[in-house]
Amino acid sequence: MLEDRTTAAPPAPWPAAYPEGYAVVDVETTGLSRDDRIISAAVYRLDGRGEVEDHWYTLVNPQRDPGPVWIHGLTSTMLQGAPLFQDVAEEFAARLDGRVLVAHNAVFDWSMIAREYARAEREAPVRQRLCTIALSKELGLPLPNHKLETLAAHFGVVQQRAHHALDDARVLAEAFRPSLHAAARGGVRLPLLECRPLTEWISSPTIGRQSSGSYGAASWRPSRKRPACPYPNPGRYEEGKPLKQGMRVAFSGDTSTERELLEDRAVEAGLHVATSLSRLTSLLVTNDPDSGTSKTVKARQYGTPVIDEAAFGQLLRDVAPASGE
Repeated sequence: MLEDRTTAAPPAPWPAAYPEGYAVVDVETTGLSRDDRIISAAVYRLDGRGEVEDHWYTLVNPQRDPGPVWIHGLTSTMLQGAPLFQDVAEEFAARLDGRVLVAHNAVFDWSMIAREYARAEREAPVRQRLCTIALSKELGLPLPNHKLETLAAHFGVVQQRAHHALDDARVLAEAFRPSLHAAARGGVRLPLLECRPLTEWISSPTIGRQSSGSYGAASWRPSRKRPACPYPNPGRYEEGKPLKQGMRVAFSGDTSTERELLEDRAVEAGLHVATSLSRLTSLLVTNDPDSGTSKTVKARQYGTPVIDEAAFGQLLRDVAPASGE
């Protein structure tokens, strides 16, 4: 009788192009605008396979009102004796150095971190980021929404203290690991985006420590007139297809990243950034399509395609060249 030598197929090799380390980050802030500050931060360092190496957490004194205490639970009294951001910037940077920053809605966390480092006249040592919302979409996870608690529940991760930076980072690290392995098994290209340090921050004599111990507000470079888009408008965006150079893109409502930086990325990709919406607009980007703004109302009237900021960020990764390019 012949011996049965059949064996199970070996597991697929780990993708060589995947990063060698990750920094899973969560920050709590005084709010969502460009002048808001970080009040707590947590980092879980993971190896290339998503295994936890260590974690770190700190409170940060924002030297201003802490904002929505009913959400993050951090009062002025609790933050009064906390270090300033510039006092933890070096340790924070050491946790991020050489790793891909991973966050849930990563464009927001990166924007807040980049602004804090710009205020401290430093750069965060981060060159790429990965958004777990975008990764969930790449994997086609059957999620009813893109909240962190929903992603956690999908992978059976128990959340103990929502909106506490350390617990949110832990939950995300535990949910990211199976997501990463699913992507590796399926040969999925990770949705990595470039992290650019802010260069728009302008120092002025009023910025710095005041006699009262507070810090003055920072200012930003005035809006500049953009050059005309060199490509013809190819028409409307079609779902499932890439953006194409020359498309007219309008924005409406609040965005997680700075509007100017988001518009810069669109222009660099060869898109036409429109300040208003017309029948010629190819696409409207908004995180609140039901807001009732003039642009969202016109988009419904004209049948203009509408997508959110996260989806737009993914599309910017691979914009098709204009006809004849």
